[in-house]
Amino acid sequence: MDLVLLWKAALMGVVEGLTEFLPISSTGHLILVGALLDLQGDKAKVFEVVIQVGAILAVLSVYAAKLREVLVGLPRGEERARRFTVNVLLGFAPAAVMGVLLADLIKNVLFNPLVVATGFIVGGLIILWAEHWQRDGRHVRVHEADDVGWRDALKVGLVQCLALIPGTSRSGATIIGGMLLGLSRKAATEFSFFLAIPMIVGAAVYDLARHRALLQMVDLPWFAVGLIVSWLSAWVCVRWLLHFVARHSFVVFGWYRIAFGLVVLGTAWAGWVDWHL
Repeated sequence: MDLVLLWKAALMGVVEGLTEFLPISSTGHLILVGALLDLQGDKAKVFEVVIQVGAILAVLSVYAAKLREVLVGLPRGEERARRFTVNVLLGFAPAAVMGVLLADLIKNVLFNPLVVATGFIVGGLIILWAEHWQRDGRHVRVHEADDVGWRDALKVGLVQCLALIPGTSRSGATIIGGMLLGLSRKAATEFSFFLAIPMIVGAAVYDLARHRALLQMVDLPWFAVGLIVSWLSAWVCVRWLLHFVARHSFVVFGWYRIAFGLVVLGTAWAGWVDWHL
């Protein structure tokens, strides 16, 4: 058993868990840390998909009671369960369709340092603008995720398509997009969590099916370590973020994204990190 590889897998799991639900792009951080750890290549990309599933397990853990209510309520025809399910599916559909249609184009054309850095920096500026726009609360129409209507769910889903651009961040697109559409910071954050469930699970199944020939039993230990560590660190992050948004804005993440965009440009220029997939 390669203990060094297990430590690398654990560190990547921590990075995934702590960044997946923050508006800062987990993919960008995984690329950077993967390059620093020399954990790259096709199998490493499959590993990143697996540890994303670990992050989703954290959402399932935190919201287990709510999701159980939905599963029980759907067969009974309960309105609240039906509305929740419809909203998540409406929010999931646009990016799922676009992702399948444009996956190869995005990887071959858009994954370059300039696009990634631009995604980070522009996303950071939009966060700063969105927080300024919503600072007095006058534009907030929806205060709880359960009150999101189907039109808002579809609009957030369309905004989520922007996350297909490298460096944009799925969480960033859905949270900030939701805020600009009139959702409170808390409602947008929770709805982003729920949208992540079908989005990431669907992407994982799709990618694992495409690359199943790469997987071997010898990979099970480090894949398992990465998944479990991602689950635990994401659980901590999700619970922390729910408390954070109740008291703070996302301004700090806006400035962080701008700084990280400059890191992308600097590491690419120096030849330290390959920002292509």
